Amino acid sequence: MKPIAHFENVTKRFGSLVVLNEFSFSVRPGEKVTLIGPSGSGKSTVLRILMTLEPFQEGRVEIDGVSYHQPGGRGAFRASERHLRDIRTRVGMVFQSFNLFPHMSVLRNLIEAPVAVLGLKRAEAEARALDLLRMVGLSEKCQSYPGQLSGGQQQRVAIARALAMRPRVLLFDEPTSALDPELVGEVQNVIRDLAHEHDLTMIMVTHEMRFAREISDRVCFFDKGRIVEEGPPAQIFSRPAQARTREFLRAVLGEPLAAAEVPG
Repeated sequence: MKPIAHFENVTKRFGSLVVLNEFSFSVRPGEKVTLIGPSGSGKSTVLRILMTLEPFQEGRVEIDGVSYHQPGGRGAFRASERHLRDIRTRVGMVFQSFNLFPHMSVLRNLIEAPVAVLGLKRAEAEARALDLLRMVGLSEKCQSYPGQLSGGQQQRVAIARALAMRPRVLLFDEPTSALDPELVGEVQNVIRDLAHEHDLTMIMVTHEMRFAREISDRVCFFDKGRIVEEGPPAQIFSRPAQARTREFLRAVLGEPLAAAEVPG
């Protein structure tokens, strides 16, 4: 099966700091992949490159068969704004800090991009938005403003907004890290339902190890800009093969998750 997201020998530098070094990585359609690892290891950079928020210096990236190179162009990221907009219609991203428009109602936050970017009729965009708000349990908040919502509600709106564009790949960058502990569960429940009940391709960065093992088809452990180890959750969390993976899990969890805790 052809991958829906593909990195081939990608190098990303911030000045003299090499964040990704000849990095290769692929995700199959419908696959749920979680990236774990220490802060600064390059996980979020992968998502930001996929969302066209970061250029890269070398290599090749494709999403849904579309290259991030400008067709016929040279260089790693010399693409027109029109070409990048086309890529962005295929990818949705949920950020740590919600990134909702504070001056727009919840409903308008959801319909703005489908109308302006996809050219949907307003009535169609509103119908889609209301369906999504029902799905995340917030249909009664459609006329509220972000400032009137809890952090968990804002993040659920952000997930619905990303889905409103019907992306081929949905990215989550630490979606619960900015939430108070008592609000984490409501967002995790929405993501869990998306993972288990919908044929979505999902790539998530998180420090929530138990949640990662629950929703993932594959877990990739990152360190220093490369994937040290990858595999199904049962392998990574109960029987990690690499010493660096075991060291990280001990630091985060105290010890690897017991085999009985990890669904096979």
